[in-house]
Amino acid sequence: MVDLLAGLLPPFVWRLIVIVVQIVAIVLPLLIAVAYLTYAERKVIGAMQLRKGPNTVGPLGLLQPMADGLKLFVKETVLPTNSNPVIFIGAPMLTFFLALVAWAVIPFDQGMVLADINVGILYIFAISSMGVYGIVMAGWASNSKYAFLGGLRSAAQMVSYEVSIGFVLISVLLTVGSLNLSDVVLAQKKMWFIIPHLPMFFIFLISGLAETNRSPFDLPEAEAELVAGYNVEYSAMAFALFFLGEYANMLLMGAMTSILFLGGWLPLFDIAPFNMIPGPLWLFLKICFVMFIFLWVRATFPRYRYDQLMRLGWKVFLPFSLIWLVLTASVLTAFGWLPNQG
Repeated sequence: MVDLLAGLLPPFVWRLIVIVVQIVAIVLPLLIAVAYLTYAERKVIGAMQLRKGPNTVGPLGLLQPMADGLKLFVKETVLPTNSNPVIFIGAPMLTFFLALVAWAVIPFDQGMVLADINVGILYIFAISSMGVYGIVMAGWASNSKYAFLGGLRSAAQMVSYEVSIGFVLISVLLTVGSLNLSDVVLAQKKMWFIIPHLPMFFIFLISGLAETNRSPFDLPEAEAELVAGYNVEYSAMAFALFFLGEYANMLLMGAMTSILFLGGWLPLFDIAPFNMIPGPLWLFLKICFVMFIFLWVRATFPRYRYDQLMRLGWKVFLPFSLIWLVLTASVLTAFGWLPNQG
C-alpha cells in the first residue's frame, strides 16, 4: 500500500507527507509526556511530603492532566485593556513553538532523528537562546509592572546561565570533535561523559534548572513577590501554552543531559539483558531519571534570593566552567587525545 502511494504521488509530495508523519510521531508523544510530567510532579512531591497527590479523577488520578487541560481549554482568554494584543497572544505561541522545534535534532536511536544535521548542538543552543524572547514579550505586552519585572528577571537569569551552558557544551564537543548529536552519543560507547566530565554534568544540570525557571531558581515566578511573574495577566489557553512550553523545555533539558553525559540511547552495560532493551526506551528512562532530579530539587530546596542566583551564575559556574574548558583542551592536547578532524 505504501509503495503504491509512493508511486502515485510526486516525489516532493510524498517526501512532505513522510516529514509530516515524522513530526506528528515526535510531537504527539511529547505532548502526552508533558501532560503526564505534571502528574508525575504532583505524585513525587506528594510522596516526599507524605500526602497522596492526584487520586480522584480516574484510577490513581491518571485522568487529572486531561481534566486540567479541559479546564484551561474552556476558560475565557482575557486580554488586558492596555495590552498589545498581537504581542500578548504571540508570546505564548512563540514559547510553545520554540519548545517543540528544538526536538527536530534529538536522536532517539541510531538513525532515528528527524534532522540529522552536522550542527545539531548549535541548533539547540540557538533555539533555547530564543526562548527568552517569548518571556520578555509577555512581560512587556501585558502592560503590567509585575509582569514586566518578571520578564526582566527571567531575561537576566536565562542569559546568565546560558553562558555557563555554552562552556559546558564546548567541553563536551572538544572530547567528541563533532557538533552532531548522534556523534556525541556514539563517542560514549566505551565511557559515558558523566565520568570524565562529572563537574560539568552538575553545572549543566543546575544551569538547566535556572534556564527553565525551575525551583529553586523560579525567581521570575516568585508568587510571594511578583504575584505570578511574567504570566500574571494570562489565562486559559494562553497560560496553558506557557505551561506546556516550560515542561517541554524541561524534557528537552533532560534529553540533552542524557545525550551529552549519560550515553543517549546506549545501554547501561553492553551485555544481556541490558543491550536487548531498545535504544529509545533507554533514552526515555534516562530522561525520566533527570526529570526525577528536577522534581526532587523542587520538593527539597528553598527558593534562592536574586543576588544569590546571579552570584552562583557569574562568580561560580562561569569561571569554573571556563577553567574546566581550558583544562579539557590542555589534557586532550598533551596526551594526543584530540579527535581526528581529518
